Amino acid sequence: MTTLQTASRVEKLRRKLVDQEIDALLVSQPENRYYLSGFSGSAGFLLITPQDKFLATDFRYIEQVKVEAPDYEIIKIAGSPDSWLPGLVSGLNINRLGFEAEYFTVTTYHQFTDILNRARPGLEFIPREGMVESLRAIKEAGEIELIKKAVAITVSATEYIEDIIHAGMTEKELAWSIEMFLRENGSESMPFNVIVASGPNAALPHAQPSSRAIGGGEPVIIDMGARYEGYSSDISRTFCISPADDTYAMVYDTVRRAQEEAIIKIEEGLTGEEADSLSRRVIEQAGYGEAFGHSLGHGIGLACHEFPRLGPGADECLTNGMVFTIEPGIYLPGWGGVRIEDDVTIENGAVKVLSKARRTT
Repeated sequence: MTTLQTASRVEKLRRKLVDQEIDALLVSQPENRYYLSGFSGSAGFLLITPQDKFLATDFRYIEQVKVEAPDYEIIKIAGSPDSWLPGLVSGLNINRLGFEAEYFTVTTYHQFTDILNRARPGLEFIPREGMVESLRAIKEAGEIELIKKAVAITVSATEYIEDIIHAGMTEKELAWSIEMFLRENGSESMPFNVIVASGPNAALPHAQPSSRAIGGGEPVIIDMGARYEGYSSDISRTFCISPADDTYAMVYDTVRRAQEEAIIKIEEGLTGEEADSLSRRVIEQAGYGEAFGHSLGHGIGLACHEFPRLGPGADECLTNGMVFTIEPGIYLPGWGGVRIEDDVTIENGAVKVLSKARRTT
C-alpha cells in the first residue's frame, strides 16, 4: 500500500467530516486504521483532522509505523489514556470529536469522555457510524486485483476438495486439509475458520467442524476463504458423495437457480434488499422460504464481512466497484442443507463473477 493511496482515502474522509458536522475523527477499528494509513499493527488510534493526521500507538510498533505510515505524525502511547489522550488533542482546533461507535465499549467511551472533559472542557465526544466503511465499500482497481488473487487460491481449493473428499473422513480432517492447502498455496491467516458441515450438521449455516464421519448420499457444505495481502475471499460449495437422494437434487437445483437469478438481475442502483428479494422469490416459490433464514450476501475486502449488506432492510444502493458475496441457501433440520456462495463485483452496472468454478461433485 502506498502513501498516495492512503492520502487519497484520507482526503475523502476529510470531506465526510463536514457532512458529519465533526472537526476530527478518532479511528480505532483495525481494518479502518490499515485502510487509511497502511499500519498493520494490532494496537493504536488514528486522529484525522482537516489539516493533520496522527497515529498513536505503543513502543512495540513505533519503528513499524515509520515504515508503514511514514506520512503520519507518531504519538507514543504509554500507560493509561490519561497519559496520552489529552496531549493528542491539545493545540488542535477540535470542538466536536467523532469516534467509531461500533468499536468502542461502553467502558472505554465513559473513560475517554471523562478524560476529555477534564482536559478540554466543552469538547464534545460524538459517536459516528460507517464513515470509513462506506469508503471501503467501493473498491479501487488495485483492491479488486488483490481480492481476485485471494479468490483464485480459494477456487483452487474447491478443485482439491473434489480429489480428496471421501466417505468416512471426518469433518475436522477435511477442514484441516483445506486450511493446510490454502496456507500452502499462498493464503495468509484465515479470514475465518473453515466450515465443513455434513448431513444434519449442514442444516446449521455456521456449523463448526466436528468428529462426525462424512457419509455417502448426504450434503456437505464447505465454506472457506483465503487472505492475500490483507484482502479476503469467501466461497461456499455443497458436495455430495454419490448417490444423492431426490431431496438433494431438488434443493440443490433450487439454490442454484436462486443464485443465478441474482447474478443475472442484480444491477447498479438496486438496494441490498431488492437484490436479496431476487433469490428469495425463487426459494419461496419452490416452497422453501422458511428455510432461507440469512441474508443473500455481504461485502468482502479487508474484512470477510463488511459493507454492503444484501438482505431484508438493507436500503443502501449497490454501485460499481462494490465486491460482495451472493450466497442463497436452504437448511432443513434433520436432513441438512445446501449453500452456493460466489464472490462478485459490479462492473459497468452489472454483476461480474470472480469465483467461477464447479459447484458440486
